[in-house]
Amino acid sequence: MDKHDLQERTKQFALDIIKLCNMLPKETAFFVFARQIIRSSSSVGANYRAACRAKSNADFINKLKIVEEETDETMFFLELLKELHPSGEKPIVSLIKEAKELLAIFVASIKTTRANSSFYSESKS
Repeated sequence: MDKHDLQERTKQFALDIIKLCNMLPKETAFFVFARQIIRSSSSVGANYRAACRAKSNADFINKLKIVEEETDETMFFLELLKELHPSGEKPIVSLIKEAKELLAIFVASIKTTRANSSFYSESKS
């Protein structure tokens, strides 16, 4: 998967979260969770785009760590919504699956970049 595919995938993830939030009950708790999960899920895509424009491997890793944290935060709120809104469980479960897949991709990218960075720095020595 190239970076443009992942940029599109993270954007779609945020859009799917927004669609889910628009279907939630109009109660205070759901409103608060919806605001937070929309913020964190859209941050995944925005910060991934920033990572793609990183100036160095260290900058890329730092930006991707933010993406990792925002993805994990989004998963937390999805898990809360699943507990609080069982009738909406099917789309929530699907979004949790997507969040886990994205998280695995980001973690793997961080590990690969770290490994490649240390390989290149060792080979220059």
